[in-house]
Amino acid sequence: MTRRTCGALRITDSGTNVELDGWIHRRRDHGGLIFVDLRDRDGITQIVFDPQYPAFADAEHLRSEDVVRVCGRVRNRPSGTENAKLATGEIELAAEQLEILNRSLVPPFQVNVDENADENLRLEYRYLDLRRPRMQRNMTVRHRIIKAIRDFFDERDFLEIETPLLIKGTPEGARDYLVPSRLHPGSFYALPQSPQLLKQILMISGFGRYMQIARCLRDEDLRADRQPEFTQLDVEMSFCTQEDVLEIMESCMRSIWLRVLDIELPPFPRMSYADAMSRYGTDKPDLRFGLELVPASDVFTPTEFMVFKSTIESGGEIVAVRYPGGAALSRREFDALVEEAKLLGAKGMVWIALGADGVKSSVQRFIEERHANELALRMQAERGDAILLFADARDAAFAVAGRMRLEVGRRCGLQREGDFRFCWITEFPYLEINAETGKPIPAHHPFTSPAEGEWDLIESDPLRMRAQHYDMVLNGYELGSGSIRIHQPELQRRIFDMLGMTPEQIDAEFGFFVRALDYGAPPHGGMALGIDRIVMLACGEDNLREVIAFPKTQTARDLMMDAPSPAPAEALRELHVQVKP
Repeated sequence: MTRRTCGALRITDSGTNVELDGWIHRRRDHGGLIFVDLRDRDGITQIVFDPQYPAFADAEHLRSEDVVRVCGRVRNRPSGTENAKLATGEIELAAEQLEILNRSLVPPFQVNVDENADENLRLEYRYLDLRRPRMQRNMTVRHRIIKAIRDFFDERDFLEIETPLLIKGTPEGARDYLVPSRLHPGSFYALPQSPQLLKQILMISGFGRYMQIARCLRDEDLRADRQPEFTQLDVEMSFCTQEDVLEIMESCMRSIWLRVLDIELPPFPRMSYADAMSRYGTDKPDLRFGLELVPASDVFTPTEFMVFKSTIESGGEIVAVRYPGGAALSRREFDALVEEAKLLGAKGMVWIALGADGVKSSVQRFIEERHANELALRMQAERGDAILLFADARDAAFAVAGRMRLEVGRRCGLQREGDFRFCWITEFPYLEINAETGKPIPAHHPFTSPAEGEWDLIESDPLRMRAQHYDMVLNGYELGSGSIRIHQPELQRRIFDMLGMTPEQIDAEFGFFVRALDYGAPPHGGMALGIDRIVMLACGEDNLREVIAFPKTQTARDLMMDAPSPAPAEALRELHVQVKP
């Protein structure tokens, strides 16, 4: 008797005696015979129980998710009953012995199908949810992607080096998770938001080529593509240029898609940050469809429409989005679209419908037909299309038009599943303005090197500085960021000075790192890519929780383990921590 998995048997195994272990996937009683689909991670095999064997009596009481062991003979399925959807669909197992290893309660949702179930219920019973075909597939793809990553970098002489989870807190843009120290009362470790400084120190240590599948944690507000703990591919290289980093990371992604998905990707297009913002209204453009944004202020100069007129006079911009087939929308549907635009951040929206019977608009008396025709020609719009217009300060107008572009793409079915459009975004601004404080902060992090030839702008016009910073983008998602680092201590201190840090602050927060730079740091750079997002997009999912085995909810709770939960009073005393209501 040979033990096999439930997805391994083929017609060439017919006549052999085998043993299968697994879960009851489905049970059917047909004319005196009982048919059971037995499932494990490898697949499904049909089992037939015949009344001539004692196992038949026990099989009458089997139900979904019972765990069993079945012994019997493999045979061909009767002609006409084969199941082409199963790899094992040409054979079945004639059961002679049945051992019930464990009974299952009735599951709170169907495990043997991928139908939608309440997500909170799925997370509470995650061990059941993970048995479902979709989740088994996603976890398998995740494993294969991570293995492909490790193989790729191993073949190129990178070393995987683990970095600690208990570290010193350093400002990286989000709140740290803090861990109180029992041995050092009143002091705390931080859980790493990323291994940024540690991987730079590994370059200073002479390792040259580092990678890690790193666990990272950030205490920030959550959304569908964000989790408090996540996994990233972390990479750093010594004596490299920006081009070197882009080449190795692009080659890695192309290798993964070929090895795991059997898809050969073309070279990734590149565009500057400024170009991406003016064409798509975002630094993470979805390139699966066109509909590029078009500035339209000059078309409406002069105009008596006060919204447009005041925008133009104040130096703002009117930005247009083409809506293919949009002229067919009714007045009520356009009104609903205006409300949708407001939810996306617009102050309002003007629409122009290029109908077969002429031009119509939400501000009909202010839109001359020559204006509409000129704009249609510029946008390559056709009769039957609509044009959506947004007037605001320049950056705000492009941003909201970019969000509406994505909505139009969704409505028109232009975001095709299985279409993977990568790109690089480069030449980012070095600084951005913090919305809360109004002060400039690094757009990436303060260890990023400014663009070549722009160091002198620190004194004269720091907001014009560009960074040697780059993002990899896929289908409208930022997969990750990287940069060429500052490797000279005096230049690193100069950046800290620009950010208004005192020598005491520099020493308290980054003293260990700046001291390391003083001991012969090589030029270096690198990148980190979000593995969870990579897997999510490769699997065609739109939520990270579908590709993480044990995720948190959007309120950062683990429903299965009921965490976080209060700590025992004795444990708090040992940690010198007091909880105040």
